[in-house]
Amino acid sequence: MKAIKQLIQQDGAIQDRSIYWDEDVYQKEMEYIFARCWLFLTHDSVIPETGDYQVTTMGEDNVIVARQKDGGLKAFLNSCTHRGNYVCFSEGGHARSFVCPYHGWAFGIDGELDDVPLEEQAYFNDIDKKALGLRQIRVESYKGFIFGTFDEEAPSLIDYLGGMAWYMDSFMDVPGGIELIGPPMKSILNCNWKNPSENFVGDGYHVGWAHASALQIAGGALEKMKGLNDYDPASGLQVTVPEGHGFGIIWDAAAALHPGPPGVAYQKWLDQRSPVVREIVGETREKFYNGHWDATIFPNCSFLYGTNTFKVWQPRGPREIEVFTWTLVEKEMPEELKQMIHADNMLTFGTAGILESDDGENFENCTHSNRGYSTRQGSLYLGMAKGRERTDPEMPGLVSDGWVNESSTRGMYRRWAELMEGRPWNELSKTAKTASQA
Repeated sequence: MKAIKQLIQQDGAIQDRSIYWDEDVYQKEMEYIFARCWLFLTHDSVIPETGDYQVTTMGEDNVIVARQKDGGLKAFLNSCTHRGNYVCFSEGGHARSFVCPYHGWAFGIDGELDDVPLEEQAYFNDIDKKALGLRQIRVESYKGFIFGTFDEEAPSLIDYLGGMAWYMDSFMDVPGGIELIGPPMKSILNCNWKNPSENFVGDGYHVGWAHASALQIAGGALEKMKGLNDYDPASGLQVTVPEGHGFGIIWDAAAALHPGPPGVAYQKWLDQRSPVVREIVGETREKFYNGHWDATIFPNCSFLYGTNTFKVWQPRGPREIEVFTWTLVEKEMPEELKQMIHADNMLTFGTAGILESDDGENFENCTHSNRGYSTRQGSLYLGMAKGRERTDPEMPGLVSDGWVNESSTRGMYRRWAELMEGRPWNELSKTAKTASQA
């Protein structure tokens, strides 16, 4: 494997093609990124009651997240400490315990080992059950969004989110909060996990070209972008924060991908809620509330606010991912509006969605073009609007005018490189502070 300084160059603008293909790079990502970063697990709305649980993955580690008797949360590896079998085979539900089907070891919803068959007759009571519980995972929640990390040295979740939390509060701090509609839609894409993460963090450039046909069908505010024939840089922004998260926003376009009656109903809801949002988060973030976002929480959690799709790109090797897709809605929305938004999400960014299909094909091709040895010796370029980033007295991170931009993608790869160098968190914090003031 090449040195990290060779893999990412020019402040994130140059990427060596091997990072999307090589097994050695992928295994190092599992150790230095997915075993250290905060990763999205589930949402409060999915596991609201004691004993409710969700099974998911962190990198390629299978984990259980469970609601505890005190209302808190615990997460632990879904692997029996006897011989390693899974103790839970369903994707989620309600349970009082998790029992291994191999030898019957039973674990409580807190992950502790509660019962061992033949404990007296075969083990002669000589077994330390307290030491043999399921491995615990550090878990924290932000506004109902539950994340986990394997790294006890990692910063708190709020510090990890950094300035991104300030922006997300524009839609998370609405009265009643946010919920996810599930169960998640699932699909397999034959691509590297970074391809969709970089697409959602800031690739506004592809919208008018890759989705030209879909935009023509949908109509509305984005139709003029069809074929990349028209674009006003004043129509939006891109933002990157030092922690690697980022997004692009199109002003006044939250309902743009909900044509017809759903779009009318959603726009009416936004108009009604905007004064309330302004009172809670201020005028600047009210503007973000009414915009359409493409965003990624580093490394592999992405969402489109407005279209209201919420995704996790779960890595399954360097050239395959499993995609989990929920619908993001406000809890206080009328049920009919929630279901209209959910239906539109399935139509556009569901497993067979018209926009998801466009993107999935491009993600796969961008990965598999690197199959060739000679192709893999080359590099890729993300230099759009490089050097035009600026700081803002109110908005965190680096801001770039125009949502067709690549500044947030460069920010993602800067963070990727820092983590892949194995820097400790205290050093990353210093680097992040310097970057935010650049």
